[in-house]
Amino acid sequence: DRHRTGLVFDEIFLTPFFPPDHPEQPSRLAVAWHAITTSPLYHQIRRIPLKRISGSELRLVHTSAHIAGIRDNYGPVIDRYARAGVAGVLVACDAVHRGRVRNAFALVRPPGHHAHNAGEVVGFCLFNNVAIAARYLQRRLGYRRILIVDWDFHHGDGTEAFFYDDPSVLYFSTHRLESYPRTGYPERRGAGAGLGYNINVALECGAGDREIIEAFETQLMPAALHFKPDFILISAGFDSRIDDTLGCFDITDQGYADLTDIVRSIARRSGHERIVSALEGGYNLPGLASGILSHLQALMK
Repeated sequence: DRHRTGLVFDEIFLTPFFPPDHPEQPSRLAVAWHAITTSPLYHQIRRIPLKRISGSELRLVHTSAHIAGIRDNYGPVIDRYARAGVAGVLVACDAVHRGRVRNAFALVRPPGHHAHNAGEVVGFCLFNNVAIAARYLQRRLGYRRILIVDWDFHHGDGTEAFFYDDPSVLYFSTHRLESYPRTGYPERRGAGAGLGYNINVALECGAGDREIIEAFETQLMPAALHFKPDFILISAGFDSRIDDTLGCFDITDQGYADLTDIVRSIARRSGHERIVSALEGGYNLPGLASGILSHLQALMK
């Protein structure tokens, strides 16, 4: 089983949160889950069950005020659902750490990479799932150098902020600068000891496989191989895919497979296969489902 790819999914992720006309809907995961369970891939995947987490995991990056704000502003049902998104990424990290699976994909919502410590929803995000996972890997599981690869259409401003002056986390993001949250300038390269450990690549509308693969090969690959991460996290947003309703990139399903291959090669060349990928955006439902299948297939190779 340790050669298999793990998958986290739970019915709690079908909890409605935003109003029905909002893009971030339970149907995103319902459609993706249906595509996975009806695919031949499903029989080769190892399901990883969800566990509940305590506030101490959330406090690895979030302030007590932010944690209380989410609960007080949105109520216990949404608080439990948002915590489940974090838990989904953490149980995936545990499974890879223990060698129960080779790598893992966390099919979770809501997304997390815009969340910092505002005490409220920011860009559809409540808690920063991947940022918490990075600190969890370091503080609880003993990994030193974490690479976060973010191919969502939008810049992960929350993730960047948490690690901006930290040389133990290399953050790499491809995104469109002019779109929400209008951050992620290439000259933002980190601060203090973290200078050079924050890499933003701004792509134009219409950017497709060629442009993003070039960014990964010329900017991510050399930096990551020099960094030698002990563990890799992917903020896997599929709103960078062609025909997404909130994005204007033209990445294809094959493009996501190629990006996944590049990340896997970074892991192998750093001496391991430890990768946990977590869903971020993606709002064209059939496109989201087929992008995820392509990504999973590449993780399973």
